[in-house]
Amino acid sequence: MAIITPSEVPRSLRPSVRNPLIELPAAREIQSLPEDTRKHLRALLLDIRASAQMKAQHSWRFSKAPMAFYWKVVAVYAGHIARLLR
Repeated sequence: MAIITPSEVPRSLRPSVRNPLIELPAAREIQSLPEDTRKHLRALLLDIRASAQMKAQHSWRFSKAPMAFYWKVVAVYAGHIARLLR
């Protein structure tokens, strides 16, 4: 069985590319929280993500591109942090 080095992994499959927050020092600390706490935080972040996605779509429909962009970014970061809590 061949050993695959990080340089041989396609860029798009690297965890740090798919979720850049994974490289932050606090990302390791957040993963050490009790499971129950992580579960509640993850639920909150997923709610924030869903709400921000709806606000982004609403803003886009009403030609408010800067606000749509803002809410899209909020949704993406909330999703990234929620994934750290899995």
